[in-house]
Amino acid sequence: MSISLILVPLAVATVAAAHAATADRDDEGRTICQVQTRMRDETLLAGALRDTGAAVAADQAAITADWQGVRAEFRRGTDGVWTAHLTGDVDEERAVAIVRSVDAAYGRQVQRAVLDRLRAQAPAAGLRLESEQVTEDASVRLVFAVDGRSA
Repeated sequence: MSISLILVPLAVATVAAAHAATADRDDEGRTICQVQTRMRDETLLAGALRDTGAAVAADQAAITADWQGVRAEFRRGTDGVWTAHLTGDVDEERAVAIVRSVDAAYGRQVQRAVLDRLRAQAPAAGLRLESEQVTEDASVRLVFAVDGRSA
């Protein structure tokens, strides 16, 4: 089976909310559906795909992810919106589930990148990391102290 997903950025998700995870058919009869996502950065997307257990290959035109029995090819259009074309042992429900798990992994990649940047830039801003706590919902609480040596 073959399914194409249009990965609608969250920034336009309110406009597209009525279309989220809805299916349509293209001229060749293939299933096409839209899924809301926050994915923009290619490096973070590749990392998120790896986090979901995919074997990942990338070139200038596409990122390809292979799971057992399913292949996804991610391409970005001229409008910046990603599309994912899934083939193999996949139906619409599984395709949407795969993309949503990739989106969740992407969120964790973004969180990791932001935390790394905060830790790295804190000393230059006169801050010292005092504590770090990961909560049950996987959010992270950082407590910084103003470093008296920097003023």
